[in-house]
Amino acid sequence: MSQAIGLDPADWAMWREVSSMRSGIERALEQRLQRDAGISGADFDVLHSLVDAEGHRLRAGALAESLGWEKSRISHQVRRMTERGLVERAECPTDLRGTWVVLTAAGADAFATASCGYVETLEQVFFSRLRDDEKVGLRRIAASVMDGALASDVQASPTR
Repeated sequence: MSQAIGLDPADWAMWREVSSMRSGIERALEQRLQRDAGISGADFDVLHSLVDAEGHRLRAGALAESLGWEKSRISHQVRRMTERGLVERAECPTDLRGTWVVLTAAGADAFATASCGYVETLEQVFFSRLRDDEKVGLRRIAASVMDGALASDVQASPTR
């Protein structure tokens, strides 16, 4: 079958291994986040962005852009996190159409609780398995693949 759609069987095998690796790492991280802080990977990503932001707040559009998410996804995610008290929405005084997403004390606590285990899991299942030269090579490969994905995305979207 793989030959029928134009990929070499070795490329298919490599792609399946890369996909399995990504899924396995994400699964391990999700389990750790749930166990340690009762949050999801998406929650963690939003909290991380807000922790790093000046004033622990970002415009909803800027938050979506920083995560590479669609505006509708960020809207749903922020709504769920607001219901749980992890973030709150605040109106932007300079642009009445704009909304700030603001980190709450509960969100900061959840992020702090989750961070150590998240880093420990990343170290255990990913970084500790790679030599320094492999890390350099993997980073170079990731950048090259992302450049190709971004170029493909621009070409596929003529309205940009």
